[in-house]
Amino acid sequence: MITVAFEEQVQARAAEKADERAYVDPASVAPKDARAISKRFFDRLGELEEGTHEYQYVRNCLIEMNLSLVQYAASRFKHRGAQEMEDIVQVGTIGLIKAIDRFELSREVEFTSFAVPYITGEIKRFFRDTSWAVHVPRRLQEARIELSKATEELRTRLGRWPSTAELAELMQLTPAEVSEAQRASNGYASVSLDAAIGGKDDESDTALADFVGVEEDRFELVDNFHALAPLIAELDDRDRQVIHLRFVEEKSQAQIGEILGCSQMHVSRLISRIVAKLRSGLATD
Repeated sequence: MITVAFEEQVQARAAEKADERAYVDPASVAPKDARAISKRFFDRLGELEEGTHEYQYVRNCLIEMNLSLVQYAASRFKHRGAQEMEDIVQVGTIGLIKAIDRFELSREVEFTSFAVPYITGEIKRFFRDTSWAVHVPRRLQEARIELSKATEELRTRLGRWPSTAELAELMQLTPAEVSEAQRASNGYASVSLDAAIGGKDDESDTALADFVGVEEDRFELVDNFHALAPLIAELDDRDRQVIHLRFVEEKSQAQIGEILGCSQMHVSRLISRIVAKLRSGLATD
């Protein structure tokens, strides 16, 4: 029997501490045989002292023999592509290791039944922590999944996109909670600002960044104008004339002095006094 033969090899390996390559590769054991072998290995693992060479060897054998469980759990996510599948298998293997370290034969539960939820949970946790472009609370991540299912169900049933009220009724949530989930869904995936908008054959494609608003510095001028208007209206005629000549017609102080019939020095003092008065009014406002 392969089960007995393989176990004898492991015991010999632990006793003689020989090169692992001299023995059967644990990964080559068929899944149907791994289930029976794993029971004996877990029993042996419980007898060994953690941290010893033999303990580590038996533990590594358990990991390699049960990698088929990781492949089984990862196959449910094969639609995500080959490159991401490598990450999924690695994460699933972490779940397998956690299951091996926490499994106890005294529970009288099959290891496969115990390990698969650990592996799947680790993979789902990986998606939860890395898939979202923007971090959102876990409840909203879960609500997004339910929202997607409800939207597809109602769209198929009604033949159109469902309203927020219809989604809220099906999901048994308030319209505000549905709206919050819809806004959170926008953070699931990100798009580069350099991404083109339009068809592939359209030479007039523009980048998404062209549609992103920028801060308009002239808005501040409009705000200042509306704030200054009542303050300027309170000035006397001469002060308003000085402000108009200097800042609207952009005349020099010497030119303003000729118009008002006073010295350039006097015009300078007038402008300083008026500006200080307006600035004080803005600060108070």
